[in-house]
Amino acid sequence: MFEAWGRALARKRWLALAITLLFVVFAGVWSTRVFGALSSGDNFTPPDSQSQQEANQAAQVFGRNDADVVVLYRSAAMTVANPAYRQAVTAALSALPKADVAGLTTYWSSGSPSLVSTDQHSTYAVLQLTGADDAARHTTYDAIKSKLTPAGLAAEGVTAHVGGNVPMEVAINAEVTADIAKAEAFSMPVLLILMLLIFGSLAAACLPLAIGAVAILGSFTVLRLLTMATTVSVYSVNITTILGLGLGIDYGLFMVTRFREELHRQPTVEQAVARTVATAGRTVAVSGVTVAAALTSLMLFPEDFLRSMGYGGVATVAVDVLAALTVLPALLAVLGHRVNALRIRRSVQRPARDETSGAWYRLARSVMRRPLVYLTVIIVVLLALGAPFLRVSWGGTDARTLPAAATIRQVAETLDTDFPVNSTAPIEALVTGPVTPAQLSAYLHRVEAIPGVTSTQVTGVKAGPGTGRDSVVRAEIGYAAATVSPAARHIVAEIRDIAPPAGTAVLVGGTTAGLVDELASLGSTLPWMALLVCLSTFVLLFLAFGSVVLPVKAIVMNVLSLAATFGVVVWIFQWGHLAGLLRFTPTGSIDPTMPILMLAIIFGLSMDYEVFLLSRIRERYDQTGDNTASVAAGLQRTGGVITSLALLLVVVVGAFSVSGITFIKLMGVGMIVALIVDATVVRILLVPATMRLLGRANWWAPRPLRRLYARYGIKEDTPGPAPVTAGSRP
Repeated sequence: MFEAWGRALARKRWLALAITLLFVVFAGVWSTRVFGALSSGDNFTPPDSQSQQEANQAAQVFGRNDADVVVLYRSAAMTVANPAYRQAVTAALSALPKADVAGLTTYWSSGSPSLVSTDQHSTYAVLQLTGADDAARHTTYDAIKSKLTPAGLAAEGVTAHVGGNVPMEVAINAEVTADIAKAEAFSMPVLLILMLLIFGSLAAACLPLAIGAVAILGSFTVLRLLTMATTVSVYSVNITTILGLGLGIDYGLFMVTRFREELHRQPTVEQAVARTVATAGRTVAVSGVTVAAALTSLMLFPEDFLRSMGYGGVATVAVDVLAALTVLPALLAVLGHRVNALRIRRSVQRPARDETSGAWYRLARSVMRRPLVYLTVIIVVLLALGAPFLRVSWGGTDARTLPAAATIRQVAETLDTDFPVNSTAPIEALVTGPVTPAQLSAYLHRVEAIPGVTSTQVTGVKAGPGTGRDSVVRAEIGYAAATVSPAARHIVAEIRDIAPPAGTAVLVGGTTAGLVDELASLGSTLPWMALLVCLSTFVLLFLAFGSVVLPVKAIVMNVLSLAATFGVVVWIFQWGHLAGLLRFTPTGSIDPTMPILMLAIIFGLSMDYEVFLLSRIRERYDQTGDNTASVAAGLQRTGGVITSLALLLVVVVGAFSVSGITFIKLMGVGMIVALIVDATVVRILLVPATMRLLGRANWWAPRPLRRLYARYGIKEDTPGPAPVTAGSRP
C-alpha cells in the first residue's frame, strides 16, 4: 500500500505540489486569523464540579462578583482617613467610563476594613468589567487601563498600580505570543544551520523545515475550524508550534535520509521514492498514529485547557503525517539526485556506511557484550533522578508565574503581605433553600470556628415567597492562607464537611475551591489516560512489529524516562534549585496540568524515536533472523538520526525554556531533559541492552496473535534475505 502510494506521488508530483501551494496560500490568509478566535481566559475548573456550579448559580442570581481588576493605591504621607486621599482616589475612579465598569468596590463605599493595609496607608479598589466573556472583558480592560493610573494621582501624592485576574490573563497572553515570536525568530535560523550541517546540502536541509511550516499552517487551519464548534485555548498555539516544527523535522529528516540511501540502491528516482514511502513512510505513519493516540488522551479530561491541547496536538500530528506522506515524496521526486544540491561536503553523495561498521555499530556491540551491567546502572540512575517526584506537591498558578518585575505580580504580593485579609479571592458559600436567619447564623458560626478562617460576611440575599422559602444566600469566607496553598485547600474541605442548615443545600466555590475540584478531577481521570495511552501504544506497536514483548518493553522504558524527567522538574521548579539561573520564583508546588501535558507530548515523542529504531531493527531481523546483529545494524542506521532529531527538537523547545512565564519555562526545561535522556541513555544504551538480554523473545507473540499480525499487520514486503554475518549470535 505504502509503496504504491509513493509511486503514484512520484508520477503525479506536480499535481500534488500545485494542490499544496493552493492550500498554503489559503491557510496563510485564513488560518492565521485563528489568534483572534482562541479563548484567552482558560477555565481549569471541571464544568460539572461543585465550584463551577456555585459560580454559575451565583452569577445567575446575583450577577458576576469577580475581582476582574484590582487597583492598589498608596500614599506615603496620608492614611485612608484623610479626606484628600479619599477625594483623589474617588475622583480618579469616577472618571472611568460607566459603560466599561459593571461594578466598583472601595473602602469608602463598603466600609470593609479588609480593603485597608495594616499601616493604613494603602487601599485597593475592585472593579468588575463589562463584557459577556473573557475576550470581551480583555478588550474592555485594554480600553481603560491607561485611565486606571492617571497622572493627577501622582501629583496629589498617591500612587496607583493595577493587578487582578484580567490584567494577569492579558499579561500572560501577551508574553505567550511574544514567546512564540521569539522562539520562531531564534529557532528557525539555528535549525537551518544545524540542518545544513547534518544533511550537508542546502536543498536537503530545507525539506524538513518546509514540512514543518506546512504543518503549522495546516494545524492553524484545523484549530480555526475547531473554534467554530468548541472552545480552544490560546495556549494550544504553543503545542502547535512545538509539535509542528518538531515532528515536521523528525519525519522530514527520517525520510530524506532514507531517500538518499535508496538513490544508491534503486535504478530510478521513482523507485527510490516508492521504497522510501514503503519503509520510512510506513514508519512515519505508525509513529504519527502513536503520537496522536498519546495526545488524544488529553481529550478525556473535562478541563477546557487540556482538551484544547489535545485538539491542537492531534491536529498538528495529523497534518505533519499528511505533509510527510504527500508533499515530501512529491518534492523528493522533483529533486531526485538534486536533493544533494548546494552541498557543503562531498560525502553526502557517497553510499551509506556499511551496517556492520561505524561508531554506532561498535557502541551497540559494546553495550550488548555487557547488557546486564548497562541495564542495572541505567535503571538505578533513572530511578535516582525520578526520586524527587515521590515528594511532589501539587498547586495552582498565581501571579508568581509572571516575572518578578511585573507590576501585576507586585500588586498580588502586596495584597498578600500588607493586608490582613486578601478579599479578592474569597471562598464563597451559596446556601439555597428555606433558611432562617438563626439557621444561617449558626452555620456561619461553625464555619468561622474552622482554623484559618478569619471572617464570614453575607454579600447577597435573594428571598423567595414567604419567610425564607427558596431563598439564595451568598456568603464570603475570608482566610489568611495564600489562595492556592494546601492550607487554603484544607479550609475548603473543612467547609464542605460541615452539614448545611436543615432543608438547604450548600455549594462551596471560589478560586481555591476551583483548584480543589481541579485536582480531584485530574486525579480521577489520570488512570484512564494512562490506560488509553498504554493500550493504544501496545496495539499499534504490535501491529507494526508483530511482537507483544517489544510494546511492553517500550512502555516500561518510557515510564522510566518520564519518571526521571518529572523528578528533575520537581527538583528544579518545586524545590527551587537553579531558580536564579533560570530566573523564576519557586512556589513550592507544581501545577498538575503541566506534567499531564508533558506526559502526553513526551510519551508520544519517545515512541516516535522507538518506532524509528525498531523499524530498522525489524527490517534487518526479517532479512537475517539474527537478533544481535539486527540491533547493532539498526542502531548504526538510526543512532545518528535520532541524536540529530533530539538536538533539533531541543533547539525548538529551548526557546520556550527562557520564557518569562514560569509554566511555559517548566514545559521547555522538562522537554529538554526528556529529549536528552530519551535520545541518549534510553535509545542508545537501554534499548540494545534489553534487546540483547531478551534475545529472540523480543519477537515473540502467541500463535493467535501471530496470525492476526500476518493478516492485519502494518508491514511491507522486505527485500530478500541478507547473508548472516559470521559469528553473530541470537
